[in-house]
Amino acid sequence: MSSSTSSDNAETIRVALLQFRVTEDKEKNLETARDFLLRAKNQNAKLAVLPEIWNSPYATSAFAEYAEEIPNNESDHSPSVSFLMQSAKDLKMWIVGGSIPEKKISTLDKVHYYNTCIICNPEGEIVAKHRKVHLFDIDVPNKITFRESDTLTGGSTITTFDAFGVKIGIGICYDIRFPELSQCMVKRGCRILVFPGAFNLVTGPAHWELLQRARAVDGQCFVLTASPARTTTTDSHNKYPPYYAWGHSTAINPWGEVIATCDENEHVVICDLDMTKVEEMRQGIPTSMQKRTDLYELKDLEAISQK
Repeated sequence: MSSSTSSDNAETIRVALLQFRVTEDKEKNLETARDFLLRAKNQNAKLAVLPEIWNSPYATSAFAEYAEEIPNNESDHSPSVSFLMQSAKDLKMWIVGGSIPEKKISTLDKVHYYNTCIICNPEGEIVAKHRKVHLFDIDVPNKITFRESDTLTGGSTITTFDAFGVKIGIGICYDIRFPELSQCMVKRGCRILVFPGAFNLVTGPAHWELLQRARAVDGQCFVLTASPARTTTTDSHNKYPPYYAWGHSTAINPWGEVIATCDENEHVVICDLDMTKVEEMRQGIPTSMQKRTDLYELKDLEAISQK
């Protein structure tokens, strides 16, 4: 594992990217997450990022079984949400809660499932919730087929929140492939983009780092990712098929450089984000001021509808 750390100052944010193995035992997953959050706290992290689908096997057939309802700030009947809220409060740190399968019952008693990230502040309050907008539906011949839409519904909001005087944007995994979403978040003022994700052994080596660096350079911002560690199980008695994550949780700076990363095993990746690098990049190469809006334009339709 590599990391980037420096002395603490007002313009530096220490973050921890938590990469751990996920099992079919939800309680065990919560215990693992608790251990990794404590490790992050012990290394003075101010913000911790959990991986995508950290409380459940990453299998479409598993999502309904492991799904939890996510009320705003009520944690009854939702062990993973309750855990994240209490951990943030106990550890006095910001937690980007990776993602968990969310169950939502509509007014017509229809059940929808989402791939959802909640963000908790150091007071243990939920300050934002992102439902994965772009569902992971792919079919690479002779390599991998996966369809989240068999079970999940896509989200319909662009999600940002404020921490440390910095606006932070949230996407989940496949969302990173759509530069328009990231550009909307940057247009809203984001200087950090966070993507819990679980790329696989086909797309991971080809695109994982490439996409992070692209979004960082496009947005002239920091990009953070947190992946599950790669499973080592070959247990034929497991209820759900194993999903082999690429791992390699990573931090990218606004210049597009990898400033912290790891391999496929379990790690706590610690990185200090020097926020002065964002303005340094944006002033030195001022692409946001050089857009040719007479030829093209990015429209944040959600923001427009709220005016």
